[in-house]
Amino acid sequence: MPIITPERARLLRARAQGLAGGVRAAGAAEAVGRAFAVQAQDAEAAALGLRARAAGLTGRQVSAAFGADRALVRGWFMRGTLHVVTAGDARWLIGLLGPVFLAESRRRFAELGLDQRLQDAAEDLIAEALATEGPLTRAELTARLAVLGVDPSGQAPFHLIRRAALRGRICHGPDRGSEATFAAFDERVPPGGAEPPARESAAELARRYLAAHAPASAEDFASWSGLPMPAARSAWRALRDVVEVRVGAGVYTLPAARLEEPVPADPPDVRLLPAYDDYLVGYRTRELSVPAAHAGRVWPGGGLIRPVVLAGGWAAGTWTRRGTAVEVTPFDPLPPEIEAGVAAESADVTRFLASRTG
Repeated sequence: MPIITPERARLLRARAQGLAGGVRAAGAAEAVGRAFAVQAQDAEAAALGLRARAAGLTGRQVSAAFGADRALVRGWFMRGTLHVVTAGDARWLIGLLGPVFLAESRRRFAELGLDQRLQDAAEDLIAEALATEGPLTRAELTARLAVLGVDPSGQAPFHLIRRAALRGRICHGPDRGSEATFAAFDERVPPGGAEPPARESAAELARRYLAAHAPASAEDFASWSGLPMPAARSAWRALRDVVEVRVGAGVYTLPAARLEEPVPADPPDVRLLPAYDDYLVGYRTRELSVPAAHAGRVWPGGGLIRPVVLAGGWAAGTWTRRGTAVEVTPFDPLPPEIEAGVAAESADVTRFLASRTG
């Protein structure tokens, strides 16, 4: 079995994500296509994740990718949480993952007193409202659900909106100012295009995950996707043209064509990753991305994952911002070449944020 060093494994992962080796996409859609998906619970963090993977990206370009270009879709995909994916991947992903997370939601619907009749009525009402009125905000959909007796002050409206999305009826639409909207899924993602057959979609998801995250394991894939472990293992076994490699005490899978891939290590490629970035949450463990001694500074508890300074695929500190100004807190004193990269990235974050508000 080939053996690769943890440093090389990190660089391979970061390069696959478009975060090392000088790799930067030409635009938002290309960045997502390379990474396969970008975490999007926080819309601004998702935009910053696109910026970290693309060259010279502007806020107007990001808005166009979600709006007029209809190139990207924000919806509940992996793990039943919000991600950005390309429009070409949205439909088959919902077909594969929607039923998984709908099944997991049954208990919550029962706790909220939402029986099947009300769920179906809410889905039809939401779909009809979007078809006739165009994109609507969560508050506007909540107001319309009130006619069915749904309490607008509780969690029921959110879960009914999410259910309609997992059923493939709606997705996020273009922002209206600073507010997110929802739109009809078929309007944002027209039927057709190259999609894997339903029976092969789990295997396709495993293949696409590995392409963007290798070296990785079946356990990593299950943790990232939210698929039940038996389904994840079955999909992993269907992978072709791959090799197993040893990294430290772990065994991981890597596309065979990447085994000898040259990965520049010097100077370290610096990127400022936003909170909850997929590079940090796309694996079951974090030992290849964050020093163990500083993991608590990235994961302080309460579900928080802080923005990270990445240098050659390795976390070197955290960062925050005040307005558009960036403040970096390194774990240890930074060498001059990394300081220079941090300065360049900080300036680019400021530029990008200004382009979203200007």
